[in-house]
Amino acid sequence: MLKKGLIINNISNIYIVETKEKTYETTARGKFKKDDIKPLVGDIVEIEIINEEDSKAVINKINKRTTYLKRPKIANISQILLVVSLKMPCPDLLMLDKQLAFLEYLNIRPIIVLNKIDLEDEKVIENIENTYKNIGYDVIKTNAKTGQGVLELKEELKGNISAFAGNSGVGKSTLINGLFRNNITQEGDISQKNKRGKNTTTNISLYKIDNNSYIADTPGFSTFDIYEIESKNLEKYFIEFKKYIKYCEFIGCSHIKEQNCGIKTAIENGKISKERYERYIKIFNDIKDKEEHKW
Repeated sequence: MLKKGLIINNISNIYIVETKEKTYETTARGKFKKDDIKPLVGDIVEIEIINEEDSKAVINKINKRTTYLKRPKIANISQILLVVSLKMPCPDLLMLDKQLAFLEYLNIRPIIVLNKIDLEDEKVIENIENTYKNIGYDVIKTNAKTGQGVLELKEELKGNISAFAGNSGVGKSTLINGLFRNNITQEGDISQKNKRGKNTTTNISLYKIDNNSYIADTPGFSTFDIYEIESKNLEKYFIEFKKYIKYCEFIGCSHIKEQNCGIKTAIENGKISKERYERYIKIFNDIKDKEEHKW
């Protein structure tokens, strides 16, 4: 008897699969290893029941994935909530811009979550919020400790498989706990000595909010790797650049050293954030350096 289900957890090649009726502890058929395919959390799979009483089954088929992330390995994510701490640790906007570019590349919807808003001046928060709202991104302001903004966040999760991303200590686990009002994830703490977070979450799990809504706590995003993007294509994934690229004099303009550049003119006219452009240059040079030294 075959049933369709969703992999919600994976520990040491044991896959927990949720079906409409119940959850099963499953293993994968040997054919997947032969074909160099491994089931992932988020996969829709077909399972064969081995022992109904003990809830044991085997994965027979992995359905086609809509999205796939290599690090951390997870399938079929429809949106990612990029959590930025405004204090302790300070906001890492360079990391945020790397994440945004990579999600544009993967065609996954980003939502920016500005957390710990009680710790920062309103003008600073407003400046960051407006920078990204003006580009077209959704921004939600939260205080994970008090629950401020959590209901708004919960609305955005409906009907999606969502992941949380952000550096250690930004409050991902606390936000997830607030959504469920219990300790689903073990919270990390902030080291007073170095003000860096200690990430205590060790494996990827999907947590059910309702029949069509899941969230994932995903360790590994703090080492976000965007090197799948070629430096020459980075401009495509800074979405505010798109309508100004046509005004560049030179085809293949990198928007850094060239004259008569549409992007630079847009910055001078206040159409593009100068700070975000400067982060674009850092990311471009980083990717370019990686390309030149990959051998």
